[in-house]
Amino acid sequence: MTDAVLLARLLAETAAGDVRAFRQLYDASSAHLFGVLLRILERRDWAEEALQDCYLRVWQKAETYAPDKGAPLTWLQTIARYRALDLLRARRPEVGMPDEEDAPPLTFADGDAVDPEARAVEREGLGQLAGCMEALAPEQRRSVLLAYYEGYTHAELARVLKAPLGTVKSWVRRGLLLLRECLEA
Repeated sequence: MTDAVLLARLLAETAAGDVRAFRQLYDASSAHLFGVLLRILERRDWAEEALQDCYLRVWQKAETYAPDKGAPLTWLQTIARYRALDLLRARRPEVGMPDEEDAPPLTFADGDAVDPEARAVEREGLGQLAGCMEALAPEQRRSVLLAYYEGYTHAELARVLKAPLGTVKSWVRRGLLLLRECLEA
């Protein structure tokens, strides 16, 4: 039995309320999901919390998994990513760029204020990056975002985008090359 078939069966049994199947699902997938969460959150304690939230959501929503829409591990990873992003938003509200010019100065971990000129340069760079991303073809933009923001592997991208693996690799590679050219211009 392949991993995908096993996970799909365990999800179906979990949807029916089978606690033993849920435990097996956890044992079969938690290490992988924890790695994804740790990569996104960069803090072990947050990743552990997000993993717990993720499996609570899996227990509650297992019946919504549709095998014809994607692989079970991809479905589980999507839940994990959303949990991680929710946790980041809740714990790091300062991640967004302030809209007001009179926003309090950014500070480093040691308490030193970030130079306002450095903030302006950073904003300009972010604006340039956004413009360069918009210049990419839609499939290149989506591939790059999913690969580098969401942490998808090339194989996962191929499944999610329903495209051949070689094509997806080309989209990512060409997208990155075009981004570099645009940012260096």
